Amino acid sequence: MTDFPKGSVWLVGAGPGDAELLTRKAERLIGEATVVFYDALVGPEIIAMAARSARLVHVGKRSGRHSKDQGTIDQMIVEAALAGEKVVRLKGGDPAIFGRATEELDSCRATGVPVRICPGVTAASAAAASLGTSLTLRGLARKLTFVTAHARAGEDLQIDWQRLADPEATLAVYMGKAAAPEVSARLIDAGLPAETPVALVESASLPTERHFHTRLDLLPLAARTALGDGPALLLIGTALARPDRASEASPRFVERFGAFGSPVSCWRREQPRQ
Repeated sequence: MTDFPKGSVWLVGAGPGDAELLTRKAERLIGEATVVFYDALVGPEIIAMAARSARLVHVGKRSGRHSKDQGTIDQMIVEAALAGEKVVRLKGGDPAIFGRATEELDSCRATGVPVRICPGVTAASAAAASLGTSLTLRGLARKLTFVTAHARAGEDLQIDWQRLADPEATLAVYMGKAAAPEVSARLIDAGLPAETPVALVESASLPTERHFHTRLDLLPLAARTALGDGPALLLIGTALARPDRASEASPRFVERFGAFGSPVSCWRREQPRQ
């Protein structure tokens, strides 16, 4: 018996961007779908895995630039399933990590539509792999915390900064580029040392990926000057102080110095030559 009958929905994790980081199950489900609703951050190589006969529907969902509101997306998914389609809702990263999966799961279940989740590689895992480091470190970084810095327009971040300012934890801040000044100030105010290492990873796993190493008090400057328009993740904690190995495999590694004489490392992948 198939795990993807007509009239059912799979929320599929597209991973951080590199098509080779898809799970084998995700690739199969994309290929079996008759309709694919995909996010803005899902790359063309992954979308191309869909069957030629499949209907491809771009639904946006990039921070600050939504082509469809969440309620409309929920309705489109349910209507397609009720019409007998095999529906894939393709999301960047892992659907269950800051992917608004709950709304879509609830909408399907409320109408009796079978719905399941296929996990994907989340951005923090891809960023750590690109950095060549571990997000946990025996005796120093015993915990790993994921938090999103994305809030609705005009709203403050509702975050318990005291709990996050833990020197024995690694903090992964998703969608943290715009909120970098607040993240830096709040964590320092909550007691995390100003010299705490920080790595900024933009467009993890993609050809346009960039790394930037700095410290917590210089994070606002780094986020403002070192990053482009791609999605960025902030990694904060002692584990990020380990020797950087990106330069060993990188075609380009630039050492430069930030404000107040603090060493800052910047690494950027070159686009492959045609």
